[in-house]
Amino acid sequence: MKIYDFDGMFDEKLSAYVSKNAQKYKESEWENIIPEMYKRFGDTVIKSLGKTPREFYAAMSGGELIKCLGAHLKQEVSVPVFLCDEIEKRGIYAELLPLLDGSENECEYAMSLLGANDRAIKKYLELLVKSGDADFKDRCADYVKEKADLVTEEVLNYYFSGVERELMLEIMSRTVIKDERIYNILLKEFRTDPENIPMHASYLAAYGDERALEFLLDKIDEEGISFVEYQELKYAIEALGGRYDKERDFSGDPYFELIKQHSPQSVDLLKSVKQ
Repeated sequence: MKIYDFDGMFDEKLSAYVSKNAQKYKESEWENIIPEMYKRFGDTVIKSLGKTPREFYAAMSGGELIKCLGAHLKQEVSVPVFLCDEIEKRGIYAELLPLLDGSENECEYAMSLLGANDRAIKKYLELLVKSGDADFKDRCADYVKEKADLVTEEVLNYYFSGVERELMLEIMSRTVIKDERIYNILLKEFRTDPENIPMHASYLAAYGDERALEFLLDKIDEEGISFVEYQELKYAIEALGGRYDKERDFSGDPYFELIKQHSPQSVDLLKSVKQ
């Protein structure tokens, strides 16, 4: 498929313009001028085509737009914003899905265009489980969390199979449709994993079931909790509509003392903590 390097064309025009006007504008002004020039370029007729870049892509079918995107990526030619704009304008999400199984670049572009589209959520979950890249897993998880209810059963299956359990718990906590299985899992993890109290408290807070309040209140009242645990527990309690006003003394706690040492004024925010 023949493609056009519109960004390269723009760069040539920009370079010539900057050379002539280098002293005319400050650096901060160029930051606003260049994006405006690029927008105008999109509506400028290219003589060899007889069309503007935007008109060029508007004349393509949905399938042709996706092929064009793929060709740009395979040939390592800069992908014009005008092409991405037309794809988003058409909402041709189904045609983008196969790119998620393509090269790294194809997958990255597909994800940026699809976002948290409903059709992509299950695929993101699959990619999350298969990938060995922590950053990529987190990016997939962020999209899945936005539509967590679409993959409830899949997430539960992965959890019970021991696959990416922490991420599965995080995704579960973002479900909107209440499910007794999820509540029981989040509560069980909170009560049986003393090494990760803040994390599990945050999941209960995100899930939003007020029944968890009594367990959070019991835990925060324990004498052995750390200052970090206290902070997250108090946040979770308040997020669920509860309150904890008992005065506590965390003198000697490493993290608490660090805050006092480096930012004394921040201690004032901890009104319920006895200094």
